[in-house]
Amino acid sequence: MPVQRPRRRGRLRFCPRCKKLMIPKIVNGRKVLVCPNCGYTIELEDDDAYKFGAPKKKSPKDKIIVVDANQPPPTATVLKGQVRCPRCGHDEILFWMMQTRAADEPPTRFYRCLKCGYSWREYD
Repeated sequence: MPVQRPRRRGRLRFCPRCKKLMIPKIVNGRKVLVCPNCGYTIELEDDDAYKFGAPKKKSPKDKIIVVDANQPPPTATVLKGQVRCPRCGHDEILFWMMQTRAADEPPTRFYRCLKCGYSWREYD
């Protein structure tokens, strides 16, 4: 019986038996592709480029964006005479917007007084 080679689509290879995507693994120091469904295994040649090792698991902390409370974002602009600080009445205010809620909600507007440093936000 002739040996069947896995079908290739770009860098992906599919099992010739069950047509499932084959997974790259290292078995006994050899780089192989293994079918997770039927166990069909084929050894890779040196020129085959695959990523080996366990996939990196993402934690919930990877999705959290940390904003430095002492530094406004680089998109912040200075507003003069348009908005007044509710604490000291100064009219030079640093202004920036961020999407803090769902994408279908309007962005949140942040303000920081350049005189007293008071920060506040407005929602629509």
